[in-house]
Amino acid sequence: MIVILKNRPDPDQLEGLISWLNAQGVAVHPTVGASQTILGLVGDTSRIDMNLIAALDIVEAVKRVAEPYKNANRKFHPDDTVIRVGNAVIGGGNLTIIAGPCAVESEEQLMATAEAVKAAGADLLRGSAFKPGSSPYAFQGLGIEGIRLLLAAKEQYGLPVVSEIYDASQLPLFCDIDVLMVGAKNMQNYALLRALGRTEKPVILKRGFSNTREELLMSAEYILAGGNPNVILCERGIRTFDPSVPGTLDVAAVPLLKSLTHLPVIVDPSSAGGKYTYVPALARAGAAAGADGVMIEVHSDPAHAKCDGLQSLTPEKFAKTAASLRRIRQLISEEE
Repeated sequence: MIVILKNRPDPDQLEGLISWLNAQGVAVHPTVGASQTILGLVGDTSRIDMNLIAALDIVEAVKRVAEPYKNANRKFHPDDTVIRVGNAVIGGGNLTIIAGPCAVESEEQLMATAEAVKAAGADLLRGSAFKPGSSPYAFQGLGIEGIRLLLAAKEQYGLPVVSEIYDASQLPLFCDIDVLMVGAKNMQNYALLRALGRTEKPVILKRGFSNTREELLMSAEYILAGGNPNVILCERGIRTFDPSVPGTLDVAAVPLLKSLTHLPVIVDPSSAGGKYTYVPALARAGAAAGADGVMIEVHSDPAHAKCDGLQSLTPEKFAKTAASLRRIRQLISEEE
């Protein structure tokens, strides 16, 4: 249920309404916009008389919300959520570029890549210290040493860092990492999502291979319900009948999700395309669809990468792609 208030509601009446609603066992989440204030009611609202609330002087309208994701719902929070990480701004019409290797492999590899993506205008550096691959025999990352290298790259190049977490027990290791990433395989790892909800760190939540958009929003709801408002949704491609690519990038999910939720939505063209030749076009498609950011795998030497070299761009190709993404966003901004 949402309660839309009239302009400049009486503070005493508003406090009384919130206290009464809390007494009914309902949590109240106020959202103050430029011209309107909305109270989002989360909990069992079935016993609350809508007409009783609507009769109050400070109330403009009362509406029931059918969707099960309350905190993520744009009806509860009409304005876009904007997340600031260092100098980077994610959401609110900005196009944030996140770039770096799939996994941290060595100091030389990470530093060379970080220098290149910074020069090309990337806003954040990505790189997994722990790499839970599909095969137990594949490269599993450098672990704690990988985190140390990421923090060293952050200090040297000034880019906030993004790294994947796959178990709640790892949280103490990630205390200095700026953005935590939940991979597609962990989208419904509810123990992990609950733990992330108890932090304040921004979380990139990737859509699972075969999950619906509503299931993605419900996973985000776990984090939001825990008290962490800093969730970024990531469309990374879904499994379809076509085996040509690892995941079919659901470009339509970008505007659709942005109509359903106030959370930022980014795309991962590298995981979707699976091959470096497809990545620039998919990245441009995401930017043109209105994505709040693009996350691209870049490697200083893709031919010798220990992980996902085939889908990684060279620094030179990334620089050209990043420039084209900025041109696309500028064109869209001018037309809007």
